[in-house]
Amino acid sequence: MRLLRSFHLLALIVAAPGLACGAAQAQDYPTKPVKWVVAYPPGGTTDILARLIGQYLSEHLGQQFVIDNRPGAGNNIGTEVVVNAPPDGYTLLLVNPANGINATLYKKLPFNFLRDIAPVAGITRVPNVMEVNPNFPAKTVAEMIAYGKANPGKINMASSGNGTSVHLSGELFMAMTGVKMTHVPYRGSAPALTDLIAGTVDVMFDNMPSSIEFIKAGKLRALGVTTETRNEALPDVPVVADTVKGYEASAWFGIGAPKGTPASIVEKINKSVNDALADAKMKVRLADLGGIPMGGTPGDFGKVMASETAKWEKAVKFSGASIE
Repeated sequence: MRLLRSFHLLALIVAAPGLACGAAQAQDYPTKPVKWVVAYPPGGTTDILARLIGQYLSEHLGQQFVIDNRPGAGNNIGTEVVVNAPPDGYTLLLVNPANGINATLYKKLPFNFLRDIAPVAGITRVPNVMEVNPNFPAKTVAEMIAYGKANPGKINMASSGNGTSVHLSGELFMAMTGVKMTHVPYRGSAPALTDLIAGTVDVMFDNMPSSIEFIKAGKLRALGVTTETRNEALPDVPVVADTVKGYEASAWFGIGAPKGTPASIVEKINKSVNDALADAKMKVRLADLGGIPMGGTPGDFGKVMASETAKWEKAVKFSGASIE
């Protein structure tokens, strides 16, 4: 017994510096600017949300959360930057649907999303919105289906990139309606929206936050939102499922970090994100963008990451989409 007590005491002595170090690490964090990687160009939904939450974190944690736009390869370039970064809390990822989608869509990836990215905090869930250029002849989802069947392959469908939720929301629509559209991928929502407003392309299933101001200004016409119920931000816009029974798609966003990032730091960021989501002004801003706050623990967001990856695996296989 005496030997056993001595062993326990020794174990505590050995562990104590590490425990103290971890606590101090979290207490001091951050001591320098934090890089928050957004794997898309400025102006899209992921960028808007990162800058919105990043400003709050900068103000409340005392260091700048610098948005680092790393577009390319359908979100994979930015994700790989974070996977390979030191797990010290100073490089974060704006996690989005493409992370879950790409796990199945891409035949070979140099990382495993669920294994290599640690969940930190959920931010928001938003609907996509089916929208067209105001000069496009279809004014409803039913008219779009009729026009598409009368003009197979002639409708140009823009997206923010191959395999994004914007892309697969359109693929799901085509699979469920029999409408044939020509997919035109862009490097992010912003350039796609520019061409949609100009009439270069015809339709897009964009994340609501990056399109809503254009819809309200009359530069785009919303035909339907992709969730099961109407959204308060666009109360007069019906849901696609009113016409296409069973259709549903939504986007989700949060923060991830390199695997191995200290739990104390993860928890500190998580608390600050939850504080941001509870802020009255932030609630209004997210609602204006059509978003529904997520929040919760790192574990809660980990469950979302896993369930959404499984959900989009089914969607990818259903559409037949694949990228080498």
